Amino acid sequence: QVQLVESGGGLVQPGGSLRLSCAASGIIFGSNDMGWYRQAPGKERELVAAITSGGSTNYADSVKGRFTISRDNAKKVVFLQMNSLKPEDTAVYYCYRRRTDLTRTLTSWGQGTQVTVSS
Repeated sequence: QVQLVESGGGLVQPGGSLRLSCAASGIIFGSNDMGWYRQAPGKERELVAAITSGGSTNYADSVKGRFTISRDNAKKVVFLQMNSLKPEDTAVYYCYRRRTDLTRTLTSWGQGTQVTVSS
């Protein structure tokens, strides 16, 4: 059974930092692309950052230069380091995994962790 468990969310002041973690189980971690989406109230879920099984990364324009995604394949964890946080970063952040083979794409989601940026 696939499980993705996020942690590290919370309340932080503008300009502050948080580090989100997503621990995976039930998958061959190194064979999966990993990433983070977020969803703010009244808005659609949007991709924040992604990292492929090979380590390539991409980011939403709104977080480039402030957020960094990384992965530890040995520990089966993906991280999202968030610096210079802004009120507009407030959202529920969801970890996901995606694996594509010749015939199908498998996607799983975590339960989400709340990030609130406010003074």
